[in-house]
Amino acid sequence: MSPDPLKEPTLDVLRGVIAHLLSIPLRGLDIHLGRAHTLDYDDIYAKIVARRRGGWCYEMNGLLAWALRAIGFRLDLLGSAVGRARHGDLAEGNHLVLLVHLDQPWLADAGFGNGLLEPIPLVEGEYEQAGFVYRLSRQGQRWYFHNQPYGGPGFDFTLEPHTLSDFAERCHWLQTSPDSGFTRVTTCHRWRADGIHSLRGAVLQRVTPGGVEERVLESETDYHRVLRYTFDLNLGNDVTRLWAKAWQSHLAWLAASGA
Repeated sequence: MSPDPLKEPTLDVLRGVIAHLLSIPLRGLDIHLGRAHTLDYDDIYAKIVARRRGGWCYEMNGLLAWALRAIGFRLDLLGSAVGRARHGDLAEGNHLVLLVHLDQPWLADAGFGNGLLEPIPLVEGEYEQAGFVYRLSRQGQRWYFHNQPYGGPGFDFTLEPHTLSDFAERCHWLQTSPDSGFTRVTTCHRWRADGIHSLRGAVLQRVTPGGVEERVLESETDYHRVLRYTFDLNLGNDVTRLWAKAWQSHLAWLAASGA
């Protein structure tokens, strides 16, 4: 029997597997429901695949690494830092990315929300995906991923390999510290054919290479509809609790900004 080309560790297969970004949202909602994110592969699989509740970077890229290794890919888990300018060394390891070894090393990231849609080679330069432009640069042993213009500053990383358990401390901090963006506001991101959709609190954005469209959700009904049909999240009774938190944080933001 000839081998199945869809189950071979090739670049086309890597692109196909990471395309789950079009189906699975990146989200940080469970924190606001009092549910802990874990680094247990069984828990991650049950949450993302069985219960279809999406996940955040450790879960999304952890599951991606598990699936790729099952196919036969060789890869490393890399720790990276988002927001180093603000948090300094505390940012180290607050994001997980993958380095996949094929004909050359490829950077794969299913956990940044508004970042890459496909893997890119670990080579300095610019990369265009779906009309968005990204860039990789290097200074010494440290690499810098520069995100598309509407997606935040990106992250930096080295090629030191890690295990998933190495991220336990950062995983705990991100979901418990008042200084963490994940604890301050409910968030969801999802790639779709018409752009990147992001929901922060009560503010919904659609990002395309041409710019950002934004609107405020002003009712629980609208919030529920967006979660269900834009992000493919059917959260049942959790929606009421999440909407209360999302609207409260939106009002607090308006008060602080003087709007």
